Amino acid sequence: MRFSRSRSLRLLASAATAALIAVAAAGCQTTQSTDTTGSVTLAPTDRPDADWHRDVALYGQKYRDNPSDLDAALRYAQALRATGQRAQAVAILEQASIQNPRNKVVLGEFGRALAEAGDYERALEVFDRAHAPDQPDWHILSAQGAVLDQMGRHEEAQRHYLTALKIVPDEPSVLSNLGLSYALSKDLKNAEATLRRAAAQNPVDPRVRQNLALVVGLQGRFAEAETIARADLPPDQAAANVAYLRQMLANKGSIPLGKPAAPYRAGSS
Repeated sequence: MRFSRSRSLRLLASAATAALIAVAAAGCQTTQSTDTTGSVTLAPTDRPDADWHRDVALYGQKYRDNPSDLDAALRYAQALRATGQRAQAVAILEQASIQNPRNKVVLGEFGRALAEAGDYERALEVFDRAHAPDQPDWHILSAQGAVLDQMGRHEEAQRHYLTALKIVPDEPSVLSNLGLSYALSKDLKNAEATLRRAAAQNPVDPRVRQNLALVVGLQGRFAEAETIARADLPPDQAAANVAYLRQMLANKGSIPLGKPAAPYRAGSS
């Protein structure tokens, strides 16, 4: 099956479809933290699957005992998302949003759950309610951008990322999303420059560096892409990823068989 170059790039940016660089994007986990605007959000972190399954049982029981317990609802939905039970997480967060219609944390998590479930239009509606123009939340702005990218609305997505960067100028997750958005709109020069800026932050997120390797490889600089990838991946895996990319481009954008993971996209999970 043949795809155009832009179609291939769109596939690469979706966390639900095939891609080239093996990064741990699937099952992006969350925990509570506070951002620079002072609002509480659920930010990515890594936990063993067994911990999330324990949370499903623990907070699921607490939620059933008291469906009005907001903390239990959020943590239950968080664990459901982490274990792939997206429809149930959406249902829990929908009820929580009805009971707490102005709670930014609830709305933000509800929007992310909807986006994960592929309900992009509704996710955007919920995100619009999650922050006001006079109190912008960069996490929500980045999540909105990620959804817009999934919908092919790349210029709008980039405006959201750039607005978020006015709040957090060197935030690598936003820079990474912006770089991938540039790649989707076939602006590989800006994509590379933006991802290099993201990768220059300290500490370096390995997933950001793998996205940089992806964009460098898309420009045909395979040896350089492999060198970048080797900073975080075993040499054989880095070489395999670049070989996969080379094969895709040689086939004029077709996606060869295989199951590589998706590129890192922050804010949509």
